[in-house]
Amino acid sequence: MSDDVPRSTVSVVIPVKDDADDLRRCLRALALQSRVPDEIVVVDNGSTDCSAQTARDAGARVVPCGAPGIPAASATGYDAATGDLILRLDADCTPARTWVESVERAFAERPDVGAVTGGARFTDGPRRLRRPLAAVYLTSYAASTAPALGHRPLFGSNLALRRSAWRSIRSQVHRSDPGLHDDLDLAFHIGERYPIGYLRDSPMGISMRPFTQPRGFARRIDRGFRTVVRHWPADFPPIRWARRAVRLARPAPARRPRR
Repeated sequence: MSDDVPRSTVSVVIPVKDDADDLRRCLRALALQSRVPDEIVVVDNGSTDCSAQTARDAGARVVPCGAPGIPAASATGYDAATGDLILRLDADCTPARTWVESVERAFAERPDVGAVTGGARFTDGPRRLRRPLAAVYLTSYAASTAPALGHRPLFGSNLALRRSAWRSIRSQVHRSDPGLHDDLDLAFHIGERYPIGYLRDSPMGISMRPFTQPRGFARRIDRGFRTVVRHWPADFPPIRWARRAVRLARPAPARRPRR
């Protein structure tokens, strides 16, 4: 980033429940970032292991969340974050060394976006299958959700949003339903007001663990379907697409020249 661009403050939010070992690795990767975040908020969603202490030992701020489910934990973390930019990943994620730097640069280059999201790469499982399976997974996710949204979805293991954007929709997200996909629900609300950008150079390292059990994969599909239906009839695709077409047809406000 150039010296004449004000530097944003950055918060990283990590929801966690009984995942101390993975969390330790994730926090170590965040400590080695080329642009170290200004704060790390670990949301303890009722852990019975040492996840909370692991976070404190690494210098993170621990915020308890008694309500069950990732939607509640994520929203609690976003509420607690103090940075201009709120970055989100999961405890079993391994960010590239330049992840925070890339996210900050993406927002600086696109002042119109309210959120950005990126891809993923598997860090475990059969080595030859990691890249193609990650591509199939993310392509399938985008292909199945974009028609319902009318725009790019958010990927929960690699997303970021402006705190101002979060504050504008925080009362609308469905944080009390643990059976919903929190990132898809967030995409419905963020995408209604703001463009969503894409991080092309920062795929997130994720575990293949959630996809190795058929029951877990089926649960993800069910949560995605429930999230989409939860937004009907107000966000029934033809209605949502029509609203989006009207917004896109409006002339963009003139940008003020830099002094």
